[in-house]
Amino acid sequence: MSSWRSGNFAFGTPVSGSSVREVIASYRRAQYLAAGSTVASVSDESDEIDDEEAQLSSTFEEGEPDDLEEDEEDLQTPTVPSSQNDVFVDQFQWDDFDNTQTTAEVPSMSYTPRRPAERRPAAHEGTPLLKSKTSRLSTISGTHAVSTPIEGPSYGLHDPDGVPHTISGARRLSTTTKAESRHSIGGQSTFGQTLFNSIAILLGIGMLSEPLAFAYAGWIVGTILIILYGFISCYTAKLLARIILADPRLRSYADVGRKAFGAKSTVIISIMFCLELFAVSVILVTLYADSLHVIIPTYSSNTYKVWGLLLLIPMVFLPLSLLSYTSILGIISTITIIIVILYDGLSKPDAPGSLRTPAETSFTISNWANLGIAYGLFMAGFSGHAVIPSLARDMINPEEFDIMINWAFLVATSIYALIGYVGYLMFGSNVSDEISMDLLKTPGYNYIMNQAALWMLVISPLSKFALTTQPLNAVLEVLIGLEPAAASPEDMAIKMSTPVPWSFKTLLGRLQRVFVTIASVAVSITVPEFSALMAFLGSFSAFMICIIGPVAAKVAIERKCGILDGLILGTGIVMASWGTVAAFLIA
Repeated sequence: MSSWRSGNFAFGTPVSGSSVREVIASYRRAQYLAAGSTVASVSDESDEIDDEEAQLSSTFEEGEPDDLEEDEEDLQTPTVPSSQNDVFVDQFQWDDFDNTQTTAEVPSMSYTPRRPAERRPAAHEGTPLLKSKTSRLSTISGTHAVSTPIEGPSYGLHDPDGVPHTISGARRLSTTTKAESRHSIGGQSTFGQTLFNSIAILLGIGMLSEPLAFAYAGWIVGTILIILYGFISCYTAKLLARIILADPRLRSYADVGRKAFGAKSTVIISIMFCLELFAVSVILVTLYADSLHVIIPTYSSNTYKVWGLLLLIPMVFLPLSLLSYTSILGIISTITIIIVILYDGLSKPDAPGSLRTPAETSFTISNWANLGIAYGLFMAGFSGHAVIPSLARDMINPEEFDIMINWAFLVATSIYALIGYVGYLMFGSNVSDEISMDLLKTPGYNYIMNQAALWMLVISPLSKFALTTQPLNAVLEVLIGLEPAAASPEDMAIKMSTPVPWSFKTLLGRLQRVFVTIASVAVSITVPEFSALMAFLGSFSAFMICIIGPVAAKVAIERKCGILDGLILGTGIVMASWGTVAAFLIA
C-alpha cells in the first residue's frame, strides 16, 4: 500500500480503503491490549525474576565464551518445554539491562572457544530463564548481532489481504544500549494509528460531565484544572512509556509497579483496576437508562436498568473478538454528541441552551463544597493510563511515543474544554449531570438530530458494557482461583478470545459474570447520580492510576524525588482525598 507522510503522521493514502481497514484493525488490537493490560496485572510469573537472575548470573558468565556455536543452532530451532509454552516469554532473554551501559564496538576476536563438558539442567530448572542463552555476538568475529523479529499472536485480526496481524517481538541477540533495546521491540501500529487509538481511549463518557465541572469550579479555576490535569496526565503517560521501553521484560502497568515496589504491589494494582472497571460498568448502566428515560419517559430509569439485564447478561458471554467491534460505536457516539451540542447551541437563538444568548455563569467558585466534585469530574476524562504500556509497545517506532502522546492529550484536553465551555454557556449552573439529558428537555432544538444522538447514548453503553466487564471478570476469575494468571497483556488477550471447554470451573465463571452484571445494575439503582459516580471514578481511580502511581514508580526506581514530582504527588494526594470524600457525600 502506498503511503503518505506529513510530519510524523503515517497513514495509508486517503483514497485507499485498506488504510481505513488498517486503522480499524489497529483500534481493535488496542482494545485487545487494553483488556489484556488490566487482566495481566494479577500475574506474578515474573515476581522472582531478579532473584533467579542473581542465582544464575555466575552460570551464564562461565558459559558465555563457550556457547557461541551452540547459540547459533539454538536460534534456528528454539526448544521450549511444553509447560512453558508461552508466546511472549520465548521472545525475550530476561536478562538485567544496565542503564549505565554505553555504546561500544565489540573488538574482533579470533580465538577458538573452549568447550567444557556439557551441563545437564537439574529437574527443577524448567523455566525460560534457564534456556540456552542467546549469544551476545553474532559470530566468532565479534560483530554485533541484529535483533530478529519473530511472529507473535494475531488475536484473530487480519489485514486487508487476509494475512493475520501479529504482535511482533524481537529476540535480543546483544546487550548494548538502552536506545537499541527500545528499537528492538517494535509493534505494528504507525504513529497516526496509535494517535487515533490514544484519542479514542481518552475521549469517552467523561465528556458529558465537563459542563457540570465548570459549573462547580467556575471559569477561572475550571480552566486551570482542566489544563493542569491534561498536562500532568500527559507527563505521567510519558513516565510509564519510558519505564516500559527501557526494560523489555515489562509488558503491563502492573509490571511497572512490580519493578518499582515489589511483587506485593500487584494485588493492590489489581484491586484498583477492578474498582475502576466496576465503576465504569455502573456508569454505563446509568447512562443507558437515563438516556432511554429521556427518550421514552413512560417508565423510570430504574425500571430500564432492570430490563437492561435481559440484554446485558447474554452479552457478557460473547468473545472478545466480537466485543472489540462494539467499541467503534463509542467513537461514533462521541463524534455525534460533539456535533449535536455545537449545532444546538449555535442554531438556537434564545436561552436556555443557546450560545447566541448565553446563560448566567460565574468566574469564581460558587460553592466550595462542590469543588471536590469538580476535581473528580475533570480528572475522569483522562483515565486511560492502564493501556499506555501496551500502546507504547505496539508502536512501530516507540521512540515517537512522546510526540504522539503530546498530540493525543492536546486533542483530548481541547475537546473536553470545548464541550465544557459550550455546555456551561448554554445552560449555566442549571446544567444536568449529563449534558445529553438537556438536549431533549430543552425546546427549540432539532428533534430528530437530538433523538439520534440520545439513541446513540442508549446503544453505545449497552454494547460497551460487556467489553468493559470482560477484563473485570477475567481478573476476578484469576483472583478467586478459577483461572491461572497470564504473564503479559498479549497472553491474556489471546486467552480471552479463545473458546473455553466446558467444566465445573467454567460454570462458576459464568455465574460470576452474571453476579457482576447484577451487582452493576444494583449499585446503579442505589447510587443513581451520574456526577457522583464520575467524581469517584476521577478522584479515586484516575488520580491513583494516572497521577500518583506513575510518579511514585519513577521516584521509587530512581531513588530520588525532584521538586516537580514531589509537588505532583502532594497535590495529587490532597485532590484525590478531597474528591473521593466529596463523591461519597453526594452519593
